[in-house]
Amino acid sequence: MSEALSPAPVSQRARPGRLRRASNRWAAWRAGFGPTPKGFTSRPEPRLIGSDARGRQLMAGNLLFAGVLVQMQEALPWTLAAPSDAFEDELHGFEWLDHLAAVADGSARPIAQAWLAGWLRRYATGKGPGWVPDLVGRRQIRWISHALFLMSGQDAHETRAFYTTLGRQAEFLARRWRTTSHGLPRFEALTGLIYSACSLIGVAHHLKPALKALAQECAREIDASGGIVTRNPEELLHVFTLLTWTAAVLAEAGKTADPAVDTAIMRIAPTLRSLRHADGGLARFHGGGRGQVGRLDHALAQSGVRPATLSGLAMGYARLSAGRASIVIDAAPPMMGPQAFNSHASTLAFELTSGRHPLIVNCGSGAGFGADWRRAGRATPSHSTLALEGYSSARLGPRSAVHGVVKQPLLEGPGTIEVQESDSGAARAIAFSHDGYRRTHGLIHLRSLSLEADGRLLRGEDGLAAITGTDREILDRVIARLPTDGIPYTVRFHLHPDVEAEIDLGGAAVSLTLHGGETWVFRHGGEASLTLENSVYLDSGRLKPRATKQIVLSSRLTEYGSAVSWTLAKPTDALRAPRP
Repeated sequence: MSEALSPAPVSQRARPGRLRRASNRWAAWRAGFGPTPKGFTSRPEPRLIGSDARGRQLMAGNLLFAGVLVQMQEALPWTLAAPSDAFEDELHGFEWLDHLAAVADGSARPIAQAWLAGWLRRYATGKGPGWVPDLVGRRQIRWISHALFLMSGQDAHETRAFYTTLGRQAEFLARRWRTTSHGLPRFEALTGLIYSACSLIGVAHHLKPALKALAQECAREIDASGGIVTRNPEELLHVFTLLTWTAAVLAEAGKTADPAVDTAIMRIAPTLRSLRHADGGLARFHGGGRGQVGRLDHALAQSGVRPATLSGLAMGYARLSAGRASIVIDAAPPMMGPQAFNSHASTLAFELTSGRHPLIVNCGSGAGFGADWRRAGRATPSHSTLALEGYSSARLGPRSAVHGVVKQPLLEGPGTIEVQESDSGAARAIAFSHDGYRRTHGLIHLRSLSLEADGRLLRGEDGLAAITGTDREILDRVIARLPTDGIPYTVRFHLHPDVEAEIDLGGAAVSLTLHGGETWVFRHGGEASLTLENSVYLDSGRLKPRATKQIVLSSRLTEYGSAVSWTLAKPTDALRAPRP
């Protein structure tokens, strides 16, 4: 069994337009003329472990969905005015069933049954916002997995209504899965259809085309290195979890998946292991969070794929690890273009975790806190990397409102990123460069990171350079237009909220104390000024952004090149100076 699958990232789902909504309602109505399942051919075991505490919170009427807490005054949640589209999605996706089913004494069953009955009365014929293929797929998985929990003690009328709607949803998925966006939404819809075909009497005829479609989606969306185009680690985990669930439900029904599905699982597993920090959480990049505690390890264990060392980049991320330290670096271009609404300008940013405690982080996705936080979270200064003052390494395009959701594509980012690895035995080092500032300023960002073999010392250097004659001409024109001397730039190191930071050694260092009492010391080579400033940690599971701190190195480029050096070390290594 694995942890409960949390809802799809807030920003991933596009709202259907009026014509699409009408088509979905028509398809749901027509699906009602399909056969009604008389029962289960097999009932998959729930692979969804919820939280007893969250279940009791729901029983008390406290609905915490998509980072918004609503106190329910009525007996049923369906009378609420949803505060956001993401809140509404979570409500109609029935992920909350995982938590009600996890209440240890079974006292949540009547509430789950009442909420289900209320939904069936209002929406079972295809009305309402829940009739979107990926949401129906999510809901179908929950209903099938928790059927025994939901139907125990119910009368014949309630049982018949439940089976009728299971059949309608299966037929709807068979008719409408093609209308979902490629990627995670389509994986959700097809997984729901496969669950239906493997579990419900009279639905088996949908299995073969659903498996063929899933294989095609795997071939289209999962590249040879086990990555996806969005480069969102948490989204990759969602896809991986759905594929492992599909393989498991097929095995239980005595069926086999297409080889393309098994190949995708084999490719994704080592990539996710490379994106896993020492504490078991995922690196937070491109709209993804850390994932629910333990879910990544559960998914990897359930896949049956043996651990393997992945050489080179994993979905465009480099990794350094030694001792208790793990470092993940964004070392490939972000997804760009008209559909890149969730990509971040995070090139060459890194995160560092020591043991069970995150130390250096990125601010994360602000999608759950409104349009302004979403925009701020995507900018380069919200990541632990170098940024020119007033510029990001990739630019956000003009805002547009699509069905009430503000969207901005990511445009004009780095086109060339170079990565060179070396290993001396005593330390492993990676040198990077990207050209995201070349068109605007004629500058290349150069970053080198070196982690010693015991994991107790990370050396870094960040620089800017105008390499070619054309680059220098562009830089000269930029500097000539400036009212002050040189181009200001900063190197930022955002700290996890649990890290206590204090300026030390007369302003030359920052002492960092982790939640477990472990200490690190940040120092720099004197080429920049050091300050400790306010920052935020954007966590979708919270009601509001968490306050934290960031270390900022500030400098100016006045020639054709400039660089700053720094170290992060355990106390025994803290006195070693940065390389000149």
